[in-house]
Amino acid sequence: MHKLFNKRFSIPMAAALVAAAIVGCTPEKYKQDYNPLIDDPTEKTPEQPETGSSMNELYRPQVHFTPSKNWMNDPNGMVFVDGVYHLFFQYNPQGNSWGNMSWGHATSSDMIHWTEQPVALTKDELGAIFSGSCVIDKDNTAGFGKNAMVALYTSAGDDGKQQQSIAYSTDGGKTFARFGGNPVIKNDDDNLRDPKVFWHAESGKWIMSLAKGWKKGIEFYGSQDLKTWSHLSTFFTPLAGRPDLQWECPDLVQMDYKGGKKWVLIVSVNPGGPILGSGTLYFPGEFDGITFTADERDYPLWLDYGMDNYAGVTWSNTGSRLVMLGWMNNWSYAGNVPCDPWRSAMTLPRELKLVEFDGKPLLTGTVVKEIDGIAKEWKPAGSSWEAFDAYQLRLTVGLDQNTTITLSNEKGEKLVVEVYGTSRLVAVKRNASTGKVNFNGTFSVPSMQGPICVNGDKVTLDLFVDQSSVELFTQEGTLSMTNLVFPSSIYNQIQTSGASVEAQVRELSRIWK
Repeated sequence: MHKLFNKRFSIPMAAALVAAAIVGCTPEKYKQDYNPLIDDPTEKTPEQPETGSSMNELYRPQVHFTPSKNWMNDPNGMVFVDGVYHLFFQYNPQGNSWGNMSWGHATSSDMIHWTEQPVALTKDELGAIFSGSCVIDKDNTAGFGKNAMVALYTSAGDDGKQQQSIAYSTDGGKTFARFGGNPVIKNDDDNLRDPKVFWHAESGKWIMSLAKGWKKGIEFYGSQDLKTWSHLSTFFTPLAGRPDLQWECPDLVQMDYKGGKKWVLIVSVNPGGPILGSGTLYFPGEFDGITFTADERDYPLWLDYGMDNYAGVTWSNTGSRLVMLGWMNNWSYAGNVPCDPWRSAMTLPRELKLVEFDGKPLLTGTVVKEIDGIAKEWKPAGSSWEAFDAYQLRLTVGLDQNTTITLSNEKGEKLVVEVYGTSRLVAVKRNASTGKVNFNGTFSVPSMQGPICVNGDKVTLDLFVDQSSVELFTQEGTLSMTNLVFPSSIYNQIQTSGASVEAQVRELSRIWK
């Protein structure tokens, strides 16, 4: 196997940057080939995942979560309890393409280092296990036991029905039992999915957000016991220039804002991202326990302007701290990315905050502070430095003129980032010179653009560079751009032209044992 993680790279100095992008939960084109694994509906001991991989194959991320083998997509059931972050995810236990949808499972104490656990949920008589969420039932409202972990998910039947079901765990997520009264929300078609649930103290009930798929919009339901649900309201608002797309993977969260509170509804859409394929957007607004009302704005507002951040939701049970994880891929080419024996990674976890910019709410995201646990000391980015697995590059760029930043390797493969100082835009160019792109005709993107959204005459950019991805942020998180790349080796050189650039770097150590 190609060992990328132990390569030395040198980086000549100077830099600046630019970026913009695109964004999508269920691939329609895969449904015709869908042949679910038929399981006995009775409960079984979960199968332990195979861990024979060295976790250092060509393109294998070294600081992002990937399963040791097989297909993965949406993060599911993310919940924090007893010092453990649980990540469930859409998973195919049988192969490296979409199908046999189950819930894979991984755990972490810091959201950075992950241990893959046995597969948590597989198909039953109601269908495959599509996306959903987990809550901790502290007051035993469902009767499954105090502090039971309750999973709420979409049962996707062979007959096209997408219905909502629940399962529960009383051993900290190691095993789950299905509720005998499933489905808890019945439905006769394939456009109701991805339940995200939280406890709304003001109204004294559980609130569920459900996406309407191709029918567009979000349905809200309420329940006292997680088992019996009543419809509350429907939310929909037109998206300029994007009339024909699916709405998926909703997340309604309350956030601190200007000394008070404000609600934000996060929704993934596909195909209809900032450029093409999959994307994630958000709606600031108000929620009264029944109805969500979005602020009067021009929509869409994008959470990420890159091509590869989709289906992201926040962890439950983390208090006022909101941390999101997304699927780092795009339905336009997800089935073709050149990864084996695994396919797909998650983004780095990001802490969300709501700030005011130009008099309006702006949703920001920065990589969680726990990343410091795998980071070495900062060093000036001189003509060269040593790094092995991944790194964080920090660039402070003047906005008095346009600047071009080129990340490259010894084979001349390169990713170009441009910072347009006057127009306050960042652009990323992912094309044939970037590395491997010929696996799918939509992967090469001439230019993605996103707004910088900072005041002053400089911008500081953080680039988290792994073996097959570059995540770009302003230091305050007012812009993020997430992009897959497939160079033959990690980019190990930098060139800049234009405005003045101050650069420093720190190595990030691999998370795999």
